[in-house]
Amino acid sequence: MIVIGLIGRIGAGKSTVAGLFAELGADVIDADALAHEVLAEPDVVRAIAARFGDAAVDGAGGVRRAVLAAAVFGESPAHAEALGALEAIVHPRVRRHIRAGLDAAAAAEASDGRRRVVVLDVPLLVQAGWGDLCDRLVTVGCDDTVRRRRLAARGWSSAQIAARDRAWERGYVPAVPGPKTRSVDAGGDPAYTRLQVERVWSELHGK
Repeated sequence: MIVIGLIGRIGAGKSTVAGLFAELGADVIDADALAHEVLAEPDVVRAIAARFGDAAVDGAGGVRRAVLAAAVFGESPAHAEALGALEAIVHPRVRRHIRAGLDAAAAAEASDGRRRVVVLDVPLLVQAGWGDLCDRLVTVGCDDTVRRRRLAARGWSSAQIAARDRAWERGYVPAVPGPKTRSVDAGGDPAYTRLQVERVWSELHGK
């Protein structure tokens, strides 16, 4: 089994690159999607309500993500404390799901003998320690103007973007250039991004 870890700031294009790898045959473990699933777990909803108040949960028992975002992304010490509290609730559960996904891929490979390529699309891959498990690290980047324009299109303010960037920078250590690392520019022509991903894929398969 080959594990590829994607590294990049929010809005850099990691999901696009993960999707291109999936088209080539990779299994993608999407930590954001897993986090959404975790937020729907009853014990998580209860923990969030206990920490952030009833306003963080809607009438149907679902988590109000906009309320959480307002509570955890900001410049004050209270925001930082709230972010740490949310991560303590969500991250251990997401890590268990990621580990289960890797174990399932390894078991499938052992069963049928077909080599799997697993892509970890994890926003804080390096910070969470997943980089050590990866056979390849692919840094996904784009011009910062392009990245900020993408995030603004999601309806985020400059302050919200800055807060998320600070959360990403906390504990980040750049990947050391070498045979394990590659880079993909996801800021321009989609065909060019696809070509770069295909080159990484070919390297993995000795072509």
